[in-house]
Amino acid sequence: MSLLVVGLSHRSAPVSVLERASLNPDAQFKLLRGTVAAEPAAEAALLATCNRIELYADVDKFHAGVAELSTLLAQHSGVGLEELTPYLYVHYEDRAVHHLFSVACGLDSMVVGEGQILGQIKDSLARAQELHTAGRLLNDLFQQALRVGKRAHSETGIDRAGQSLVTFGLEQLSAGADVQTWATGKKALVIGAGSMSSLAAATLARAGVAEIVVANRTQDRAARLARILTEGDDTDVLARAVPMDAVPFELTRADVAVSCTGATGLVLPAGTIAAAVESRTGRPVADAGGERRTEDAEDRRTPAGKDVRDTPLPPTGVGEENCPLDLTAVQAGFSVMGEAAVAGMDAATLEQHATWVDNGVDRRESARRSAEADAELITALAATVATVGRIPERRKPEQVTGAPRPEPVLFLLDLAMPRDVDAAVHRLAGVRLVDIESLAEASADAPMAADVDAVRRIVSDEVAAFGAALRAAHITPTVVALRSMAADVVAGEIARLEGRLPGLDDKHRAEITQTVRRVVDKLLHAPTVRVKQLAAEPGGAGYADALRTLFDLDAETVASVSRADGEKNIDDKVDASVKSVDSSVRKVGAYVDTNGRNRGPA
Repeated sequence: MSLLVVGLSHRSAPVSVLERASLNPDAQFKLLRGTVAAEPAAEAALLATCNRIELYADVDKFHAGVAELSTLLAQHSGVGLEELTPYLYVHYEDRAVHHLFSVACGLDSMVVGEGQILGQIKDSLARAQELHTAGRLLNDLFQQALRVGKRAHSETGIDRAGQSLVTFGLEQLSAGADVQTWATGKKALVIGAGSMSSLAAATLARAGVAEIVVANRTQDRAARLARILTEGDDTDVLARAVPMDAVPFELTRADVAVSCTGATGLVLPAGTIAAAVESRTGRPVADAGGERRTEDAEDRRTPAGKDVRDTPLPPTGVGEENCPLDLTAVQAGFSVMGEAAVAGMDAATLEQHATWVDNGVDRRESARRSAEADAELITALAATVATVGRIPERRKPEQVTGAPRPEPVLFLLDLAMPRDVDAAVHRLAGVRLVDIESLAEASADAPMAADVDAVRRIVSDEVAAFGAALRAAHITPTVVALRSMAADVVAGEIARLEGRLPGLDDKHRAEITQTVRRVVDKLLHAPTVRVKQLAAEPGGAGYADALRTLFDLDAETVASVSRADGEKNIDDKVDASVKSVDSSVRKVGAYVDTNGRNRGPA
């Protein structure tokens, strides 16, 4: 049997799919029962939170197990299998153990290092135990996951690293300023009403914003979140709900906007953001990146799409006569030969413009002047070398500092994956955008990086130890069966000896029994210890089969040991075998005492 996990989480699926696939308690019970009733699975446990749904099972066939678990998830979640499959991930054996241990430590959480997941894992194990769907494998796995998670929190600073993704994003938006000071009095727009959007709204409320507007495709969910924010005891914020089509208008009023939806396309295009900023400032939005921003169809319909450069390019001196370019559409300071001047032109006009440029410049005159300048420079360098013996170094020109970027009037936090906000917004002056990519870059140098690395090392060590113990446990029934067989052989030989020496006294009987036992123990000690060591290594599963073959052990006997209730460890089984031998010896002694004679050698 092998461990298999099939699931989906915030890392693999959009919020909308996670919300639709969420399972109520009744559906969770039915899913667990259905899993253990399926042919490939013997055990099952379900980890279901707001950000993940993962089904763990002990299966005897990988492909059949994946197919069965995926089908069961689709059936009980209500999301069709074809729609659900692209968002599912599969982990098997050691990778499945590594995944659960990482989850328990908070490494896979949306809020890295959060400890709430430990309670959720504990609840999952309790539910599986209550339904009797967790056997030895899943009991050991989940209990060890809880220990690993506790170790990570006690031995590292992952608790300090485990701040909310929303909080980290707001810190980036505030550019190092105190978040509460920065947020106080601001008006916020929260787009989406899922778990992450709710967390963002609650965080903004605690930070001291004056107003929160919630926009969502489902108006009821937005209204419910707004009501929760308004009625909260720990905050004093005005909250209201609006439909999604009100977002462009609300952007003109908002100081901060947080978006986290399950949309597959852009929720906030660059044109919408530019129009909102222009409405607030009363002037066209400049491209702060020094390049004309890429315009989509909506941008071209928006007056704000005609931006100006912070640092205009000087004119090239090329005449404008017969130029096919519509110069009235070009802002002052643009070169009619520059890329920015021809951006958005259709192919035919662009080709005409290229022809005009080629024909309108005297290339030969330009080349002649360049050659004369090069000749003068070479002559001067040669004279310098003859005088000082080397060519002097030429200093690189000082980098031209562009115009300072204006203070943002709109702060955007995009927590969606895929993104909700057009990445081109990064280049708009008057806007500060923080999205998942920029958060990932910022977190790489954050203080939490060292703690995360330390937890990852703990997880790797614990996975290796659990794998070795699991592989060693697979051979335990075989070793126990071998010891039991040896005990039976000892008992049989002692009984045979008593038949030949019926007058043997207790002292000699005990000495002979102890001698035979020591011989058997010494013969079995090295092979059993070594086979446990080899079985704990990767690829060591075959040693159990070899042991059964070499000693001709009965397969049913080994299986019965595996199924035995309350099985502890190999030493307990050996002790039981030894007690069986002692019992046999005592029976022989009682027989000798009763008959009272020594039959002598056979």
